[in-house]
Amino acid sequence: MNPELTEEEMRRALFGADEPVAQDNAPPVQKPLTDIEIAHSTKAAEKKKIAKAFTPKLKVTLRVGNEFEGKMHEMVHEADTLSSLLAEQEATRVARKKFRFVEVVSIKSM
Repeated sequence: MNPELTEEEMRRALFGADEPVAQDNAPPVQKPLTDIEIAHSTKAAEKKKIAKAFTPKLKVTLRVGNEFEGKMHEMVHEADTLSSLLAEQEATRVARKKFRFVEVVSIKSM
């Protein structure tokens, strides 16, 4: 076995060759990237980052009011969590800023 194998020969030995390759000792020449190509690739990366991933949400329905046993209104709050306890606490905290009496009616997944 030849101890001085080229990179291409090692690749063929490990992964197999799809097509026969002529044996050259010259290293492959890479074409330098232009500024336009680099700018284009960074814009594509930014667009990928902007795309939102799916975030789980819970819809919490509350019955709120300011009078004891008086007129009650329904309020819906959307929480960005899967924990129903955290969603309930967050919705209650938001509702308490405006209303004195808060009652949780339901918590549903969206």
